[in-house]
Amino acid sequence: MSASRRSGATDELGPDEPAQPEREGGDLLAALLDGMDAALCAFDADGVVTHWNREAERILGWSAAEAVGRHGLSGWAVRSADAEEVEGRLLGAMHGPGRQVHEFALLTKDGGRVLVRTQSAAVPGPDGKPAGVYCAFSEVHAQIDLERSIALSEALFEDASWGVVLVDADLRPAVVNAYAARALGTGRTSVLGRPLGELLSQGVEELESALTHVLAEGAPPAPAEIWVSVRTPEGERRRCWRSGFLRLASPLAEEPVPLGVGWLFRDVTETRQGEQEAALLRFRANQLHRAARAAAECEDPAEAATVHLDYALAGFADHALIDRVAGGAPADADPAQPLRLVRVAATPSGSPGPSLLTGAAGLPVRYDEGHPALQCVERAGSVRASAGAVPAGEVRQWALARQWPQDAVHALCAVLRSRGRSFGVVTFLRGAGRSPFERSDAVYAEDVAVRIAAALDLAGALDGR
Repeated sequence: MSASRRSGATDELGPDEPAQPEREGGDLLAALLDGMDAALCAFDADGVVTHWNREAERILGWSAAEAVGRHGLSGWAVRSADAEEVEGRLLGAMHGPGRQVHEFALLTKDGGRVLVRTQSAAVPGPDGKPAGVYCAFSEVHAQIDLERSIALSEALFEDASWGVVLVDADLRPAVVNAYAARALGTGRTSVLGRPLGELLSQGVEELESALTHVLAEGAPPAPAEIWVSVRTPEGERRRCWRSGFLRLASPLAEEPVPLGVGWLFRDVTETRQGEQEAALLRFRANQLHRAARAAAECEDPAEAATVHLDYALAGFADHALIDRVAGGAPADADPAQPLRLVRVAATPSGSPGPSLLTGAAGLPVRYDEGHPALQCVERAGSVRASAGAVPAGEVRQWALARQWPQDAVHALCAVLRSRGRSFGVVTFLRGAGRSPFERSDAVYAEDVAVRIAAALDLAGALDGR
């Protein structure tokens, strides 16, 4: 019975089976045609319109019911005067190789004209011979906009004079251009997919925070300057990047779906360093000017020396010491006796305040042989010292062994010279929160030392020494 039922069912459904796939295939084809972003129409071998999708209806206004079945485009979609040329080009694609691209002026249903760019190609029949032609077209301005967007993207990732990086939603580089690859110290492919922390040692938190904000809130209103340290085979490089950010969203989704962030940046390190150096020079020159005016109001030249010292400390150092050669100058001292220095003035070691004079009869400072202050007087030149190579637990002992405040980590000694002789040294000290002294700092310290030396020399002359 079951066999007969199966046989009967087969006999009943047999006539309908071929129609079902055909209908489903037709529905699928219609859905595909209507879902295309480009307008599409098709002609059979006789030039009769066989297909017309919704995008074609949107552009020209003619519905599929009005278009399908018409012979050619003359009189409704193309002016009669132009129909022969237009149809000749379109149908000529049946006998030409590959796709052919043309631009035509088509008519809309309301009588207007639209310039379109078409791509047409032959449709082969079951026997392999041309059975018709299909034509995909879009408005020229929309096509040009697309081509411009593609050209812009290619130019940005090839020839741009600034860095361009596409960062995915996981904050990893997905595409980089040549400029960005050089700035990151890697190749264009080796950087892809790597966490930013592997490329940058400093500044990565700030950069990732900016990228996360753009993904969540959108692009910031203005570019931002970010200081980073780039890991390179030669070591870390400190750079300043002026950066702009754009949130990237998919144009195919109904709701904006973030694809990542477009990060554009340019290296402005040299410009910013130049501005910082210029600002620092202006500040230091202003401090020297203010110190000179304030020192001119001091009746005691020794007090004027401390005024110069206090003005020099602002933004430059944490502590300062002035030591004078015992017995005058090295040339006047007994060569058989070791060089000794006497403390003249020092900044307070506790709460901040003006530098304090220790009196004319100060006690000698117990500097060991080879101390930076002694070297400075002997060489008549500046000496820099730092505890950078000293283990962290021994930095305090390093400073105390040199008779400096225990928080001192970096030192700069400048010789005091007046009337052709060296008679003392001024020592500037920095704590762990500051960078080591550089050559430009030594130049400034020498300018301050000249003014301090003149004041102390005058004080000695007034005291009869």
